[in-house]
Amino acid sequence: MIGRFFLAALAAGLFVGALMTPVHYARLVPLILHAETFESGGAAAHDHAAINDETMALRLVGSATAAQTATDGAGLLHLVHSPAASGEEGDGTGLFESRLLGTFFANIVAGAGFALVLAAISLLLGVPLTAANGALWGVVGFFVASLAPAIGLAPELPAMPAADLAARQTWWIATVALTGIGAYLLILRSEAWAKIGGLVLVALPQIYGAPQPDTLDSPVPATLAAEFASSSLATAAVFWLVLGLCLGLAMDRFGAREA
Repeated sequence: MIGRFFLAALAAGLFVGALMTPVHYARLVPLILHAETFESGGAAAHDHAAINDETMALRLVGSATAAQTATDGAGLLHLVHSPAASGEEGDGTGLFESRLLGTFFANIVAGAGFALVLAAISLLLGVPLTAANGALWGVVGFFVASLAPAIGLAPELPAMPAADLAARQTWWIATVALTGIGAYLLILRSEAWAKIGGLVLVALPQIYGAPQPDTLDSPVPATLAAEFASSSLATAAVFWLVLGLCLGLAMDRFGAREA
């Protein structure tokens, strides 16, 4: 039964990741590429239109040595490399396919990973994840993994100032963990101490504050940064809502059949 349970979660996550790829690629990647032209001073804007961006799933396994980085509302780290750095040439078709393929694989890894996490939490807490409550699971997932961290660490574009990567990762992990525990206490426990404790845990990382860069000076226009932040969070909200719904349907169809 456990095997079928997690197989259903994996299938749902892979499906949602593939489903979200056109949305991410059409909405977020162009903003990342646009911001990269400001990082290079705008002198090579035309050449950088054919940039090969390799999107890496999970912000936690990013590399600080990448030339350009961008993080979206789902906590993903996007690594962007110029064709010159990677030694790639051609008419741009290969670069387009590489970008699309990288985005696709990043999304299915993220979808599968988050789906398995939700399924594991469902098993651990003994709270069924079904088609009836899947959307609610998705809303909680968005709040815990996307919205709460974004309050302190807004989605970032290349050329935007950022604090030390390790410090940001540590704060992100702590925020997700404390917010997740706080959400559990607020939603699933009825005791007064649990409600108070949940509010404290949710607020604690925000009160402590996320690591901040030494300077806020950036060549990226504020309107572009704001558009990326809002688009990233909107995309993350859709991702989590669809993931919760699809995961609930998969659990009803396959996961609990042999319960």
